[in-house]
Amino acid sequence: MTENPRGDGPLPSHTPRVGIPERLAARMTMPEQHEYLRTKLTRRGLLRSSAATAGVVAGTGLLAGTAQAAAPAAAPTLLTSHAVTAVDGALVAPFGRHLAFGADPRTQMRVGWQVPLAVRRPYLRVGLKPWDLGRKIQAEVRDLHTPSLSAKLPAVQQYYLHAALDGLRPGTTYYYGVGHDGFDPADPRHFSTVGTFRTAPARAEKFVFTAFGDQGVSYHALANDQLILGQNPSFHLHAGDICYADPDGQGSEHDTYDARVWDQFLAQTESVAKSVPWMVTTGNHDMEAWYSPHGYGGQSARWTLPGNGPDARNAPGVYSFTYGNVAVVALDANDVSYEIPANQGYTGGRQTRWLDRRLAELRAARGIDFIVVFFHHCAFSTTSSHASEGGVRDAWLPLFEKHQVDLVVNGHNHVYERTDALKGGRVSKRMPVGESVDSSREGIVYVTAGGAGKSLYSFPVPDSYEGHVKDLDHVDTYHWAKGKVKEKETVEWSRVRYTGYSFLAVEVEPGHRPRMKVTALAESGERIDHFEVTRGRGH
Repeated sequence: MTENPRGDGPLPSHTPRVGIPERLAARMTMPEQHEYLRTKLTRRGLLRSSAATAGVVAGTGLLAGTAQAAAPAAAPTLLTSHAVTAVDGALVAPFGRHLAFGADPRTQMRVGWQVPLAVRRPYLRVGLKPWDLGRKIQAEVRDLHTPSLSAKLPAVQQYYLHAALDGLRPGTTYYYGVGHDGFDPADPRHFSTVGTFRTAPARAEKFVFTAFGDQGVSYHALANDQLILGQNPSFHLHAGDICYADPDGQGSEHDTYDARVWDQFLAQTESVAKSVPWMVTTGNHDMEAWYSPHGYGGQSARWTLPGNGPDARNAPGVYSFTYGNVAVVALDANDVSYEIPANQGYTGGRQTRWLDRRLAELRAARGIDFIVVFFHHCAFSTTSSHASEGGVRDAWLPLFEKHQVDLVVNGHNHVYERTDALKGGRVSKRMPVGESVDSSREGIVYVTAGGAGKSLYSFPVPDSYEGHVKDLDHVDTYHWAKGKVKEKETVEWSRVRYTGYSFLAVEVEPGHRPRMKVTALAESGERIDHFEVTRGRGH
């Protein structure tokens, strides 16, 4: 029998070797799960699992015995730039490059990448010409150890590298390469690894951004990535459930997430994310209890995000940035979710108070026409799987309307669904395909863009399981209420529904009458929906 850390009796003898038993995990918060895992997985156990699985990770036994590989840390361990090179550096090629804006996209870019083994003196080169990468910046290494969380999973050692670029010129294309001792991107042999990025312009101009959620690793995800690249977006918004290393998504039940899936995901996404800032937030499948009390230590190791939210350490997926005349706000809906309460209330209300302040600042800021908010759990959806999140409606919808948010993008439900313009949760203007809405007067459109690549969901209405769905004025559905209760409702706001893989492309035009042309594209390239958001003069 195994001792129960909650003190309410022993656990059954069939308890998994490491994971949290389902009966117990269902009653645990994320911090309680984190403490349980940290207590159960002793340093001695970690040393054994690291030595046993080093060959699985690296193809050799060279990772065994590194102090960082064995140490259980609540947050990623920061290595020095003099980490011992495991093999000849020329044999260790970087992969999984991904960009993200800093707090000011005009002057700041963050570059992340991965190496399969420890390397010596990693760095980034950057310059204004591909043959002149003269500026060299030392990289930060975030060493992430994941123990064997079930009998079927190996322990995994991962090395994530990050470089911060500040003081850049607005509206400028830069060339960059990543390397380390033995692998120089300026070497002609590695010239093919040189990438590019472009900073935000100093003044508003026409641009495109893209968005989706619930991507994972699949051929459909890869197809969407390639279509997104063809839109030439200035940035991409990922509304959570990034790679599905955790297949459960409840913040419970064994915590058997497979860290190796992140390697696959970053390799898959590199073709786009190496040149398009990939701005992510946190979904329910992104809570991984081993890494930190709230499950976000892995996210902090793998991504460098703007960090200007209410708590960059504990809530890395909460932040904002401005590109041209558009302000973007990222939120973590795990904090307010009634459906999946593992992290409910973890910020103690700080996120919602910050949101109120930040939206007020952005709406008052000169030069900002539109505010786009994105997060994972749907405010409005009619699918059979997750439907609508009442916690989001209760906590944030009044603030969206108070500060005249112009567009809200969600994931969570693996479909495309779009509402009419709404005020107070009710239809304020019908929005058939091709319609235009003045968001300053007529209400907010909410878009679920969860068809990025993971297996698809369906709608509980006739003729809705493949492709387009006929226009319906009334749909019987439900929303999640306090206490994880499903409350039935009949709604009129579900205007466009599509059950295939898809993503959003938003074309922004500044000027006397600014507008956002919002288009939903299927993975075939077919346009399945489009509408326009404008703001009247003086608003």
